[in-house]
Amino acid sequence: MARGPLIALLALSGCAAVPVSCLAASAPPSLSDPTLTSNTSVLTADQVIKILDETVDWYRTLGTQQQTATQPSDVLIVYANRQTADQVVSLAFEIARANAELLSSEAGTGSASSAASAGPGLNALQTRLTVQRQATQTEIAENRRLLATTHAGAKTELEARLSELQGEIDMINARKNLLDTMSQFVSETNAKTASADALKQHIDAIAMSVPSVNLGGTGTPANPAAATAAVAAGNGTGAGHPGIWQMISNVLRLSDKLSTINAIDQRTAELDKTFVDIRTPPLKRLKALSARSDVLAVQADNATGAALKTVRGQLDTLAWLFKQTSAILIPLSKEGVLLQQYRHNLSSWRDATKRQYRAAMEVLAARVGVLVLLLAIVFAGGELWRRAVLHYAREPRRRSQLMLVRKIVLWIAVVAIVGLTFITELSSFATFAGLITAGVAVAMQSVLVSIVGYFFLIGKYGVRVGDRVQIGTVNGEVINLGLVRMHLMELSSDGPLGATGRVVAFANSIVFQAAGGLFKQIPGVDFIWHEMTLTLPAGCDYAAVKDRLQTTVSDIVKGFHEEIVRQTRQIEQTTASSSVGSAAPQVQLHFSAKGVEALVRYPVQLRHAAEIDERVSKELLSVAADSAPEHAR
Repeated sequence: MARGPLIALLALSGCAAVPVSCLAASAPPSLSDPTLTSNTSVLTADQVIKILDETVDWYRTLGTQQQTATQPSDVLIVYANRQTADQVVSLAFEIARANAELLSSEAGTGSASSAASAGPGLNALQTRLTVQRQATQTEIAENRRLLATTHAGAKTELEARLSELQGEIDMINARKNLLDTMSQFVSETNAKTASADALKQHIDAIAMSVPSVNLGGTGTPANPAAATAAVAAGNGTGAGHPGIWQMISNVLRLSDKLSTINAIDQRTAELDKTFVDIRTPPLKRLKALSARSDVLAVQADNATGAALKTVRGQLDTLAWLFKQTSAILIPLSKEGVLLQQYRHNLSSWRDATKRQYRAAMEVLAARVGVLVLLLAIVFAGGELWRRAVLHYAREPRRRSQLMLVRKIVLWIAVVAIVGLTFITELSSFATFAGLITAGVAVAMQSVLVSIVGYFFLIGKYGVRVGDRVQIGTVNGEVINLGLVRMHLMELSSDGPLGATGRVVAFANSIVFQAAGGLFKQIPGVDFIWHEMTLTLPAGCDYAAVKDRLQTTVSDIVKGFHEEIVRQTRQIEQTTASSSVGSAAPQVQLHFSAKGVEALVRYPVQLRHAAEIDERVSKELLSVAADSAPEHAR
């Protein structure tokens, strides 16, 4: 590429017609044979860089393997793979550097030929200038010797001659410096030389990114037993009682491990194929060099003198090329063996992981089967409970209570079974459950007390829908009894017991409160005792008035007296109490500050209470008025 500028410079120097025989090429005689200097490299620079990039990228999969290793046997396999991978990477760099040397030799030969073809008079001109400089320097030395011995008249001429000769020396040096600069430029601008140097620098830069290459293959962990113990200690959680969550996690982890191993094996196979593909050119190259050496050996038998020397140089070149090509082929063959061993280790790892995966799946299936069986037993028992309640519990209230208890027991059993099946550490679960229970008990204290109060309310003498109850000063009919609170339809307490149109809600915790209290009728009882106090007139016959009051009240309540007697007997049977007393109206006299008062007690039906109270009031007032003395009327 520098041929034109050099010819122009030679023309300017006045030396363009220098004979070509004066410019002997400076290339090594061992590479002068065109059949040997053509295609000396096995791979191009781009192919070398591509192989190194693929090898280093494959080498970095060791980090993934290290993260995937969870068993002691896995760590041993990863350790073995790391050692193999270090050797593979080292051999790959050996191949790259050997091929770079071949590229450098080819670039050197090309540089010499380029310098020889740059201009036919370049070397001859440099030789001629050297001869001229030596001749001029000799003439200057001779004139200086004459200047020291000549007379004063001749010194002026000699000094002028010395000055002219010194000018010639300066011109020769300038021209020679120009030619040396251009020769150096031609050598430095050789594309092959620059490419070979860049390849070597690139190889060194890639090597710096691989610790095992920088450390001479000593980048592997020194103590695999310690790593094995660390992995075993890290995987020792939940070994005594693995829960379903841990089993599912283990199955997914093993599945991911299989996928990772398969992916790494696929990349190893691709790298092995790459080395197999590039193994063919050096093998063919060695065969060609061997055949060429046989031909040269035959020529050497018939050669003499200069021809024999030429053959010897070519044989030396062949030996060097054979050695460099062998430095590529031998590591390539080793790469194949190492990668096969690497894939064998991966195959063993994959087989072991498959066995672990199948075992984990079997254990998980067995645990899920046991869980399903236990839940089926629980729900079957709940169904039998439901049918038994529907068949034997005739009373709706008792049936609803038993069904509620069934639901609570059923879901407690389900939660306990599922919880014990999914947890891994029973002690941790117990601690966690205790803390949660304590927190819930504090935060939901009122709710929990109301839930407990519900079971008191539905007891033998408890409350049910339709009962009339009194809570504090509120009278009402129960229209809903929930797990946390009850709802009452408020009844008027001033007149007839009719609905006021308001619904009152009370928390079930009312049963644990000392103030207020809860009052209700005994189941099956529809009457209540009312009392009325009447002040008798002074001076009347108190005994006669008492009898009249007794008779009057008895006449009023005699219409439902038999029903009240029946309900009274039912109370005695239900409560096993002997203090129920008679169902007949009662009149008692006692003294007070106002005089003699009569306390009248009588039973009334709840639905007729207001009507009966009104009749009793009228009749008692009439009896009191009739009993007054004549003078008091």
